Amino acid sequence: MTSPAVDPASEVQTSASGTPGAPAPRAPRRISGAVWAALGIVYVVWGSTYLGIRIVVETMPPFLSAGARFVTAGLLLAGLIAWRQGPAALKVTRRELASVVVVGLLLILGGNGLVVLAETSIPSGLAALLIAVVPAWVVVLRAAFGERPGGGAVTGVLLGLAGLAVLTLPGLSGDVRIGGVLLVVLATVMWSVGSFSSARIPMPANPFTASAYEMMAGGLGGLALGLVRGEQHGLDLAAVSTRSWTALAYLIVFGSLIAFTAYAWLLQSAPLSLVATYAYVNPVVAVLLGALVLDEALTWPIALGGAIVVAGVCLIVTTERRS
Repeated sequence: MTSPAVDPASEVQTSASGTPGAPAPRAPRRISGAVWAALGIVYVVWGSTYLGIRIVVETMPPFLSAGARFVTAGLLLAGLIAWRQGPAALKVTRRELASVVVVGLLLILGGNGLVVLAETSIPSGLAALLIAVVPAWVVVLRAAFGERPGGGAVTGVLLGLAGLAVLTLPGLSGDVRIGGVLLVVLATVMWSVGSFSSARIPMPANPFTASAYEMMAGGLGGLALGLVRGEQHGLDLAAVSTRSWTALAYLIVFGSLIAFTAYAWLLQSAPLSLVATYAYVNPVVAVLLGALVLDEALTWPIALGGAIVVAGVCLIVTTERRS
């Protein structure tokens, strides 16, 4: 079983006197270069995926395109693992397989698939800002499982939820479809549950193997749901635009194969509070790209609500890292 990411400063270690189990003095946190590189990938690449998704669904059905994206990326990753580490690296126990299927369905089918569906009716920048509330849900989940968040974290959660309320105003006013807004909110809850669970249930020791199975499980779930919804009816591949194909290829290689794998590795290699910082970097990238490439309007509810959410997330992350 893979241990959850633990803050090194909070671990019980051997003291300087050599007494096992005695609390060691708090040492400065040391974040490796590999962690910062993985964070950089998640920051920038995932920020751009909202734009990519919006372009894909211009001419492609949501769940079938998302399912194809993750099944392809999962198979490619599994092939790379078998090539570099040998087929034995893909072996998992039944419990581990069950865990990665559950996490994959939560993260990929629920967290990502609902966002793809939502972006058929709401701007990519708004979707990214709504997603930024994920760290607030993580704090709520931690509290529900017995942890006691500090006052700063609680304040951050309240700010995040207040910003979320402001961000729903475009849907309530009719500027965008409220259904799309609610889909993203549900996606944030499912993504948070998946992220939270992945560090607490039996998972493959190799995070890349876990990523491959998660993507294939979630992708197959997306394909199945797309077929159930009847997305295959009237689908004409010849009518799919070149830019939608290009965006799908970008999402497969960069958004799924590279960035999702980096995220899965971070969940097992870095404190969750640090990993969560992507949530207030991604929206900035997404909003800028949406405005520059798709000419998406930056209305006052989006600007104000986004600022409140990002402020809340910053407060949560800084409080958690100091605790």
